[in-house]
Amino acid sequence: MDSQPFNEDNLQPENEQPKPSLEAPTRRARRNPLANVVNALLGLGLGESMLRVGTTLLTIMLVAAAVWLMSQFDAAALAGLRSLPALAAGPTPTVFVDPGLIPPPLDLTIPGVNRLAEPHTNIPSRPRQEIELYTVVEGDSLFGIAEKFGLKPETILWGNYTIFADDPHSLSPGQQINILPVNGVYYQWVGGTSFEAWSAFFGVTAQDIIDYPGNHINVDTVGDYANPNIAVGTWLIIPGGSRQLIVWSAPLGLTRDNAAIASEMGPGACGTISGGVVGYGTFVWPANKHFLSGYDYQPPIHWGIDIAGSVGEGVYASDAGVVVYAGNNSYGYGNMIMIDHGTGFQTLYAHLNEIYVGCGQSVGQGDSIGAIGSTGKSSGAHLHFEIRTTTYFVNPWDYLPPP
Repeated sequence: MDSQPFNEDNLQPENEQPKPSLEAPTRRARRNPLANVVNALLGLGLGESMLRVGTTLLTIMLVAAAVWLMSQFDAAALAGLRSLPALAAGPTPTVFVDPGLIPPPLDLTIPGVNRLAEPHTNIPSRPRQEIELYTVVEGDSLFGIAEKFGLKPETILWGNYTIFADDPHSLSPGQQINILPVNGVYYQWVGGTSFEAWSAFFGVTAQDIIDYPGNHINVDTVGDYANPNIAVGTWLIIPGGSRQLIVWSAPLGLTRDNAAIASEMGPGACGTISGGVVGYGTFVWPANKHFLSGYDYQPPIHWGIDIAGSVGEGVYASDAGVVVYAGNNSYGYGNMIMIDHGTGFQTLYAHLNEIYVGCGQSVGQGDSIGAIGSTGKSSGAHLHFEIRTTTYFVNPWDYLPPP
């Protein structure tokens, strides 16, 4: 057997482990009494409860320490502020600051809702009280001008009788027209009657006219309302007033059985007519285009529709019937044709450039009867078309097929 090597220091073999000593733990336990208590509690099964209690105590200690530190910091800051020297009294120097750079004051003590400043403020416009002059331009219409100024179309006519004589077709580019500040009538006081009766004719009182600021009447010197101190010839705004419009339309009642009434219309009147075809009671479009280029049906100003078209385009009978008028017209319609359909309806075709039919002639539905033009009181080429009965006008849109 080989002999084992020995360590010269402890005389033990190098591959032999030293035996544990029981003396070292005993010495450590005696030096740490808390460890002995913990070991004892763990031995009794109270380790988890002890951990919870310890955690709670530690949290309380940390919170208390934080509160103490904050109180010490506040006390030091307050002492520092008290040690600052007081500002010397004296005049306050003037500082020039651009007002645009100063923010608005913020007073949190004022109850209510704070609102941010708005750079764009809408300032309501004051209502006009004076008449405004407007120059008619290409493409204007009576109804478009009225809409532009927030007025009724009648007001445009009532404010410009000397220009239009109540006929909307008299509108043309370059005209200067009155735009009243309110809906109403513009009329000249000519005297010779009671001012109260004159006012009542327009559906208002004398006081309505006298008190209106745009008339510039001095109420202290006007005197008796029945015979006011207003110079004859003065033009007055009649706010809210109205009057009957002059109807620029061929008279109702013209049929093949009553052709004599056409004598009121002008030189295109026909004589006695008998017989002839009867229509179907339905209507077709009288022109190639099925949209408007002028006025719509707007009674009591406009009793028909202005259908778009160029000079020379065809005009067609909307229903079968007999021609009861063919020629020039005295109501501003220029060259005009009327057809009686024998069904209680008549149709009217105006501003024609050419007429292809004559009095008493029977025509079928859709037959060519003339050509579109701009004769009479017309602001451009179009076909003025009406559907009527012997006693009233009807809206063509209610009888024509969809465009």
